Amino acid sequence: MYKGAIVALLGLTIVLGGCGSSNSSNSNNINGNWTATLNTSNNSQAFAFTTTFTQMSGSSVSVTNLNFTTQTPCFVSDETESASFALSGNFNGSVTGAFQLMVKSGNPSGNTLNLQGTAKNNTITGTWTLTGINSGCSGSGNFTATKM
Repeated sequence: MYKGAIVALLGLTIVLGGCGSSNSSNSNNINGNWTATLNTSNNSQAFAFTTTFTQMSGSSVSVTNLNFTTQTPCFVSDETESASFALSGNFNGSVTGAFQLMVKSGNPSGNTLNLQGTAKNNTITGTWTLTGINSGCSGSGNFTATKM
């Protein structure tokens, strides 16, 4: 009787432990490392960067480790970033939402990059605009960001 109770308790513990587990590496959310390519209207690459997104409370997104992988005089150092992600859809593997990212240059100052698009699973697509006071720091086009 005693051995049977221990086996039953152990089995119940294993089953219930599986019920409460979560997968923090869910590929259908915004959290994680991303790589983005920004193309001009004639489909030539204007910028590329990598970054890490983390969904905070509400639609707020923490943006860290933003690194431009293309040479640009518009964003040399000390950029500040802000982002949002408004989730829609369902939680059955079909996560979508409106995405927005703004990057302001620190050195040189006066340049602002805005991205607006739609996130669907591991891809974000949309449009970008760059307004700035520095020569060559203006433009627009389309972008694609992919979760790494």
